Amino acid sequence: MNKLLLLLLASCAACTSQAQGPVRAQVKGETSISTAPANTLADIRRQIGTPTCSDNAQCRTLPVGAMACGGPQEYLPYSTQKSDANALRALSERSYAETKAALTASGMMSTCMLKADPGAVCVAGTCQLGTGSPTN
Repeated sequence: MNKLLLLLLASCAACTSQAQGPVRAQVKGETSISTAPANTLADIRRQIGTPTCSDNAQCRTLPVGAMACGGPQEYLPYSTQKSDANALRALSERSYAETKAALTASGMMSTCMLKADPGAVCVAGTCQLGTGSPTN
């Protein structure tokens, strides 16, 4: 019984170490697949800042990331009063491309459920995600 338990524990340890995947050395100047989308997301959040607004017309949504079957991972609200829409769109496209490349490289799959754009509304002076029809 003790040998069986020891064998079971050893098997679990082997599965756990293999589930982490291979360790990949990073070449100087190369962006790691796992950090590239996070860096872009940080740039997007920095550009958006606090999406202040005085009217619903100033609020928009930005698709961010990618799902394995297509479409964005999520939407972020932003304000046209505060953010450069063209710069955000460029970052959004970069986020999609980087995330899609990481998904392809990892072989990751998803449920293929596309997320609808929830739109954005101005609530208490801040753009927030809505619950339905998009405003952009």
